[in-house]
Amino acid sequence: MMVDVDKAIIARFKHSGETFEILVDCDNALLVKQGKDVDMKDVLAHEKVFSDAKKGLLASESKMQDVFETTEVYAVAKQIIGRGEVQMTADHKAKLLADKKKRILHHIHANGVDPKTGAPHPLTRLELAFEEAKVKIDEYRDDAQQIEAIVKKLRPILPISFETKKLSVMIPAEYAGKAYAVVKSSGKILREGWQSNGAWLGVIELPAAKQGDLFDKLGSLTHGGAQIEETK
Repeated sequence: MMVDVDKAIIARFKHSGETFEILVDCDNALLVKQGKDVDMKDVLAHEKVFSDAKKGLLASESKMQDVFETTEVYAVAKQIIGRGEVQMTADHKAKLLADKKKRILHHIHANGVDPKTGAPHPLTRLELAFEEAKVKIDEYRDDAQQIEAIVKKLRPILPISFETKKLSVMIPAEYAGKAYAVVKSSGKILREGWQSNGAWLGVIELPAAKQGDLFDKLGSLTHGGAQIEETK
């Protein structure tokens, strides 16, 4: 089903004095811009490429061929979104930026630690550091592509280390079912196996910031029966 025209916004790409515009759903167009696989029928309000969408003027097919090396609408639309700009309302942009900032903050909180203490920085402290460092969030770029640059900007204000730990974990047989799910969701299992007594034994690699949380969860689930040791 095509997008409701009344709710569509303009995505625009300019090249060599030529303008190419399409009418799109904002959320789905942004997903396309981030490289996500989205059905273009859920992106476009019209299967047309315009030189001026507001006036209803269609783009020249010969110009489209010159610029995009195709006149197929979906292929051209993907390039317009990927290479151009997606217009957003002020409210939509503010919400998008707020959501992206929240995700990035939680990622740094969950994976980064204070190298002096080995503990995660509190979210409120990270938020203050964002303000002090005047961190700018790019609404178009993928979260992971921005985090390295953001952390580099934060470090003069707030030391952050993204260390990982390797832990040897043994879970008694009677708790293995529930506790295994906790281990798997905490990091990457490097080695694992079942012992003759039914216990699960494995080695997990996880962010140092998540180490304390894993200790607490496994301790609670196994009533102190799990054995966890740092390993190489």
